[in-house]
Amino acid sequence: MTTNSRSSTTRLPAPSSCPTTFTGEEVFPALRNGSAVISPPSLINAPLRRIPSQQRSMARVQRMLDACAELLDEAGYAELTTTKIAERAGVAIGSVYQFFPDKKAITQALGLRYLDIFSARIVRRITEQNFDHWTETVDAIIDEYVTMHREEPGFRFLRFGDAIDPKLLDSTRENNQVIATRLRDLLISLAGAVQSEKLDLAVLVSVEAADAVLKMAFRDDADGDPRLITAAKQLVRSYLEHVFGDEPDTAQELHESTDDRSPA
Repeated sequence: MTTNSRSSTTRLPAPSSCPTTFTGEEVFPALRNGSAVISPPSLINAPLRRIPSQQRSMARVQRMLDACAELLDEAGYAELTTTKIAERAGVAIGSVYQFFPDKKAITQALGLRYLDIFSARIVRRITEQNFDHWTETVDAIIDEYVTMHREEPGFRFLRFGDAIDPKLLDSTRENNQVIATRLRDLLISLAGAVQSEKLDLAVLVSVEAADAVLKMAFRDDADGDPRLITAAKQLVRSYLEHVFGDEPDTAQELHESTDDRSPA
């Protein structure tokens, strides 16, 4: 393997080239009234033939994604068809093809929506709770993933797309790299973490490690084996402590900066 190819597997895109709207109204609609709403990062990156510009067309696309999630829960990807999605969503098959070329594109849009919802849940946890130690931030991120696995329709099957395609979210990068980029950008945006190759690698390794253990946790237990969920948290904490143990506590800086923004 050449140096360039090795670097490409551990370097994440620069924050300036990625969506940075993680703390504003663009993300939080995904949590309003308990129903998911496609937020800008999903619309920008989803393989839509055309972006819905009116509320009615947005609602139709939303119903298609909801229908896709329900059908994935019921029968999996092999049995999924655009016709079934149209029927479940209560739209004409022509409406589906107005926005999506095929069922894979619909699942890609759904996976991107899950990523937006996951981001929004993390933002809410971090901004609403005062964590005393950085390990609580790690636990919160894993807890939000576990909650989505248990409660979000379709997520237990699709997750962030790897059940269908390791590059479903972005044809140029593996799904876990897309997730790591989003989490890295959250740390920079919320915690003031300094962008570096070391941070990129640490976040990517943490995502890969947690993903592997959490897959085990849900393999034979629909709610997730609590022992393995705990093990995932311990694994990530131990690794990050080893990597950043001799450096300023980034998560503690987040706690302090959040306090600074709170009313006196």
